[in-house]
Amino acid sequence: MVTRTESAALTRRALLDAAAELLDLGGPEAVTLREVGARAGVSRGAPYRHFTGKDSLLTAVTTESWQRIADQIHALRTDPALSASTKLRGALHTLIGVGRDQPHLYQMLFRRSGHRPEELGEGLDRVRRQLCGPAGDPAADRVRAAGRFQDEFLAIVTDLVGERNTRHYGALLLTSTHGIADMELSGHLDTERLRTTADELIDTLVRMVADAGETT
Repeated sequence: MVTRTESAALTRRALLDAAAELLDLGGPEAVTLREVGARAGVSRGAPYRHFTGKDSLLTAVTTESWQRIADQIHALRTDPALSASTKLRGALHTLIGVGRDQPHLYQMLFRRSGHRPEELGEGLDRVRRQLCGPAGDPAADRVRAAGRFQDEFLAIVTDLVGERNTRHYGALLLTSTHGIADMELSGHLDTERLRTTADELIDTLVRMVADAGETT
């Protein structure tokens, strides 16, 4: 027999899955609590018992996404069979992959929206200033999840360039990869003038940083 707690967890899971599907299909505008509830096959009031509104629901979706990305980066970082360069390349391709497969989600992960204090889009450095948010607070949970990604990623960068240069090259890598992802999404890479791909640019970026690490 399913307990009330288990039933609530199943409902929440169905709502999050439905929201993620709607986000992929039509972007944030397609995600409403009514549509999410209908897609999840729950009562009309169920979404409102789990989320205070659309913003808290989308925050939960992005939190889970950051957690999954962090898990992937952790798996790369702790794989003893991979070189430091291969780990870094894999980490950057993980981000590129999200941009390709889930462009609406990708934009939400890095968005800068209205300068609201709870928005992660203020920048990943904001992680450090919000880690002390109360447990169970959706915005703080999302910041912690993104912070875990950042920590895992920077640990990979450290292995390649050394601790003294980690922040500099970590910022360079993340901003460059974000730009590459945006250029690919907008169709500006595969043009007559540029004639390149995101994969080629990531490979070049990793080689450049690896070479810089060897000389420091």
